Amino acid sequence: MFEPVIAPSGTLLGLLQRGRGDGTLHALTAPRAEALAALNHCVLRDPRHDWQVESRSLYYARLYLDLNGELDDIEAHLFSAEDVLDTDDWRTGLALAVLGHLASYGRRDALELLRRYAASGTNWAWALDELALRDDDAGLRALAAPVLARFPADAEGEAELAAAVRDAFERRPWRLWADDPRESIATRVRAAQEAGCFDRWQRQLRPHGPQPGWSVQAVFDWAQEGIERGAVRHIAAARCLVAVAGPEDRPEIVEAIRSGSDGARCTALRYLADSNDPDVLDLIEAAVFTGSALVVDAAVAAFERLRSVAAVDRARGWVHRPDALGAAAGRMLACRGGTQDSDLVLAALREAVRGEGPDAPTLWSLVDGAGRLGIACAAPVLRHIYRETASSHLRGRAARALAATDPSFPAGFAVECLWDCEESTREIAARHAETGDARVVERLRRLAADPAEEAEVQTAVRSRIGPDMPAV
Repeated sequence: MFEPVIAPSGTLLGLLQRGRGDGTLHALTAPRAEALAALNHCVLRDPRHDWQVESRSLYYARLYLDLNGELDDIEAHLFSAEDVLDTDDWRTGLALAVLGHLASYGRRDALELLRRYAASGTNWAWALDELALRDDDAGLRALAAPVLARFPADAEGEAELAAAVRDAFERRPWRLWADDPRESIATRVRAAQEAGCFDRWQRQLRPHGPQPGWSVQAVFDWAQEGIERGAVRHIAAARCLVAVAGPEDRPEIVEAIRSGSDGARCTALRYLADSNDPDVLDLIEAAVFTGSALVVDAAVAAFERLRSVAAVDRARGWVHRPDALGAAAGRMLACRGGTQDSDLVLAALREAVRGEGPDAPTLWSLVDGAGRLGIACAAPVLRHIYRETASSHLRGRAARALAATDPSFPAGFAVECLWDCEESTREIAARHAETGDARVVERLRRLAADPAEEAEVQTAVRSRIGPDMPAV
């Protein structure tokens, strides 16, 4: 998957790509053709940096409904020749999820597109999962034959079918097909279900990890073997040390941090941090100074897991360091520091934005810390992050921090947050948005009546709706 190109935040396309509430509000006042062009661009070229955790599908589906948008561009995208050439889920996943929401809103054309794609498209399993939540039994049964036809009736095909049944996210279609009156279909699906269960049982009997009786060195060797194969195992290896190591093994573990392999160093750092070893802070500092990039990352992660007063005190001394440990110290103070650390957290927040921009991973903790500590002076920086970040999750964290630090939030950003793509951000808005704005009252009532809205959002909405709410 290629890194998405995000348009400037002041443009309609940039707002829609970010999933901001202002994107919907601007689209509804823009020329319809322009708004639909921007919307189709987002749906057909997924703008999310992390498509597995960021929400966009319900946001875009609602805008299609508001604009009464046609689905011709989505249809052309799904059934293009590229569907055969590019089989990654990300290419069509967002479009299929949008169609799923539209189908739940009663758009028959969206339901028919999903059925057609499930029958003939490359990413058919995703489409089938969407249909499993929205289609009726008759519609799903009609897909049994074309889906099973994808799997040849030989040993390899049956193994692929068993894997598809075993890994299915939604089981409803397969359960229906297992009881299909057509014996040829029911027999194949039941056999695949049994084979999938047997395969899971076999994999449980073939463990590849640490075994009872392993030594500390054996665990270190296993972690290093993972690194050499491109797999990071030190977190799991540290858990194994809890069962393997005793007090008499501590010198060996400390020595591994100083002179062991990368796998051993990472494992030992994690183990001693989780054990609250009294010397772990000094060992972390030394590892950052002498270790490889992998060891530095493990040392920083181990430091951020610490919960002790000593760790917070050390963070106050490290926060000015111009390296990864200094950045981690800022995050430590943001998460666990006191009000006396507000200036240090604010400085770390400003430095992160200035040095790495509004999408820096370190901002997640720093933004949360600004809100937790109620740093009013952080509001201008938080507003900048809110506007500019391409991450809808980070924007939601900025909104939560602004609710705690910015008196203008209820009448400002909270209003547009009612249309945001992230449910947690809509929930914040539902609790804080100023109801003197007629748009807020109308939106709250619409969210309360929308069956697709998340329960947490509707609970927040209902806490605001009462007999004293202004009329629209």
